[in-house]
Amino acid sequence: MRIAGGCHCGAVRYQVEGDTMVHALCHCTDCRRHAGAPMVGWAMYPLDAVKVTRGEPKVYESSEHGRRHFCPDCGTGLFYTNANMMPGIIDIQSATYDDPDAVPATMHIQVADRIRWMERVHELPLFERFPPQD
Repeated sequence: MRIAGGCHCGAVRYQVEGDTMVHALCHCTDCRRHAGAPMVGWAMYPLDAVKVTRGEPKVYESSEHGRRHFCPDCGTGLFYTNANMMPGIIDIQSATYDDPDAVPATMHIQVADRIRWMERVHELPLFERFPPQD
């Protein structure tokens, strides 16, 4: 499978060749704080399956071995690597795919850190765009 994606401003683009190893929704505190979101989708691939085709991500050392790659212009998080824990593996923030529906998520991970209200988020009212203004 070939998948393309990139950052919000378009300065960094990437292409992936091959099958996803796993696509997990991560609830860990580090991912939530880095993304400013209640969870982050990560699609895992062999490192050599991912090629940056435009621009160059900036790398942030988010822990002793963890490296978060993001666009230096708009700040969009793109990749995560940890050569100690996951040698030869790269995680892609799946919401940065051009077609995020192409690879469905297969699991939730790090739910011990999940924000409690996320347990019932599926029960919230749904609006196609915005709620009506009364």
